[in-house]
Amino acid sequence: MGKTGRDWTQIYAIYGIDDWQTPIFLLIHAIIFSILSVLFLLYFNPICSSFESFFPAVPIGAARFAAGFTGSVTALSAVCLFFAAGNIFYSSVALRWDMAQRMVGAVNDWSTVKHALDVGCGRGILLNAVAMQLKKEGSSGRVVGLDRRKTTVATLRTAGMEGVQEYVTCREGDARTLPFSDNYFDVVVSAGFLHTVGKEFGQRTAAAAAERMRVLGEVVRVLKAGGVGVVWDLVHVPEYVQRLQELKMEDIRVSERVTAFMVASHIVSFRKPSQHVVGPIEVRLDWRCHNIC
Repeated sequence: MGKTGRDWTQIYAIYGIDDWQTPIFLLIHAIIFSILSVLFLLYFNPICSSFESFFPAVPIGAARFAAGFTGSVTALSAVCLFFAAGNIFYSSVALRWDMAQRMVGAVNDWSTVKHALDVGCGRGILLNAVAMQLKKEGSSGRVVGLDRRKTTVATLRTAGMEGVQEYVTCREGDARTLPFSDNYFDVVVSAGFLHTVGKEFGQRTAAAAAERMRVLGEVVRVLKAGGVGVVWDLVHVPEYVQRLQELKMEDIRVSERVTAFMVASHIVSFRKPSQHVVGPIEVRLDWRCHNIC
């Protein structure tokens, strides 16, 4: 089960999908719109007659145009809804697995990694990808999965199915105040999680941005000097890059755009400086990133 190339059915059988309500909702509406568009096609003439009876002052050609336009919009809506449902399902299963492999590949040397952290681990796709890499390298390292939801049992079950349970530990906690000491982890990763932090304030508000930056500051805080951080996230990646630059992170790299959950996503990787020399006019960096807004 440790292969990187997998069929989506294998991935789904192990990890399932966290938010199955959204693709099901979209799929149901896509089917409804498809049925309506077929009905418009089959009963086009009676529908045109109905338009003419309801709007007798409207010319016949205009009534036919209105019926045809309505049917076309209905069919196009069905196609868009099918595409959205498919993209969300793909993003939740096959793409998430693929991005986990890319994130693991962003770390050059896993043989020296003793402590790794996955922030917002969910059911453990990225967590187990890290564990499988540690196992492949013959490392004695361990990876901790942290999530604010009570998914510990499900996550450990997936680790067992992947044969890496001895490399995995799970904890419940708030990513905004990580329950770990400074400079503890060699590698910190996070996939598709950071944009969800602060959503109770609204995605585009300054308060939500401050919460996301707070988590990013915590990631930097718990990283060892010389440690590597890798984040895959949606929409807000430019904010992360700017903040990492402000925190003087090194080797900041951004991947090409990947469409996930119908929006743009990127992988951002960086390295915490081995040392930070405080000059006469400098102030030592506050990794906790308080009061940024």
